[in-house]
Amino acid sequence: MLAGAALVTAGCSSSPGPGGQPASAVPTATATSPAPSGAARAGTDWPTYHQNPQRTGAISGLPAAGSLRLAWTASLGGEVAGQPLVIGGTVVAATETDRVYGLSRTTGAVLWHTSVGTPVPLSQQPCGNLDPLGVTSTPVYDQASGLVYVVAQDGRTRHVLAGLRLSDGRVMVRRDIPAPDHQAAYDQQRAALAVAGGYVYVAFGGHYGDCGPYTGSVVAVPVSGHGTILSYVVPTPKQGGIWAAPGPVVAPSGTIYVAAGNGGRFAPPFDGADSVIALTPRLRRTAVFAPTRWATDNRDDLDLGTTSPALLADGQILQVGKSGIGYLLDAAHLGGVGGQVAERSLCVAFGGSAVSGSTVYVPCLTGVMAVDTAGGQLRTRWKAPAQVSGSPVLGGGALWVAGPGNGVLYEVNPATGAIRHQLPVAARLPDFVSPALSGGLVLIGTTTGVSAVSGA
Repeated sequence: MLAGAALVTAGCSSSPGPGGQPASAVPTATATSPAPSGAARAGTDWPTYHQNPQRTGAISGLPAAGSLRLAWTASLGGEVAGQPLVIGGTVVAATETDRVYGLSRTTGAVLWHTSVGTPVPLSQQPCGNLDPLGVTSTPVYDQASGLVYVVAQDGRTRHVLAGLRLSDGRVMVRRDIPAPDHQAAYDQQRAALAVAGGYVYVAFGGHYGDCGPYTGSVVAVPVSGHGTILSYVVPTPKQGGIWAAPGPVVAPSGTIYVAAGNGGRFAPPFDGADSVIALTPRLRRTAVFAPTRWATDNRDDLDLGTTSPALLADGQILQVGKSGIGYLLDAAHLGGVGGQVAERSLCVAFGGSAVSGSTVYVPCLTGVMAVDTAGGQLRTRWKAPAQVSGSPVLGGGALWVAGPGNGVLYEVNPATGAIRHQLPVAARLPDFVSPALSGGLVLIGTTTGVSAVSGA
């Protein structure tokens, strides 16, 4: 796939890490056809997971989708588990080695790189599936402060929020995040960050394997790094992790929605886990939804929280998890236990959905499914081929899906689910991978860095 790729010199001014020392050796980028430089145009920026606080995964202003080719690759020496961000001409990627990179959007050349912590090898984790464990979640860019925020695993028991200057990667904000459940060694930060109203929102779950006495939580840290840290803890005896890759969903009203996984109680009373939760900006719970089968889900490890809530413009939410049942909710009145507007057996889903109008494109393990929510009902419009499995995004008249199992990028017809074009981009991609769209590029985090595909 990369035969004939030309080596691009990575013009990098290394910025200091937490201890004031430069980051280590500069990785390289390869490019097949560098695009001309220029000012960012409409449809270029991708500042957060699935492009906007509502996590719709939809972006306008892109050229029409066409045939695909590899534009460039950046080898960064570690897995990029979250989505790359794009702000102007800079692509930001964070790796499991606790390094954050600024790359040229046109060539993939490294512009700067910064170390933000000390990653933890798998042998020192209580359980897990990432080796090493560093930055796992998708960062977020705050236009008001001009900073990119990441959360790093720093040693076995520390999670650190770092705010980096976009121009050169210099760390301008650094704040340790205390564990709201007092079990920092068992907490893992996988969910994408969100920013709203002067706070960075950070959600926590457990490590792969559900070991130890962790409890799911959300933390709000002031963007300045100073002041009181707020928190919400799922009121379950244990677990209830908030770990889905899209992270907190911020509605236009300011309400924050998260989904929690299975909890530690297997009989009434309801323990607050296996649920969709509505929070105020200061993290006070105002409403909750849970299936009537919550106790069974808890007992059988059937997370409702394997995806984040899919928020529609008409005020509905679609939530799908491990049980395979889709629940349509009224976002303004979640309804408590059994309070759904409608439910239907759909699929087992992990990751982030894309939303357009009344249609939700669900990341089913057996192939993306288009679900129509119009009229307060759930109808399946189409199901993509089984290999088109991953968290989709929309742009340029196409649905884009990167298959974590086979390393292939798919360009899909959003009206039918048919594959238009496909391109292998890596031997394997990270779990829960989702592309980012910017102008004519599709950007994908890989197990070694970032790949950019032209054709969007």
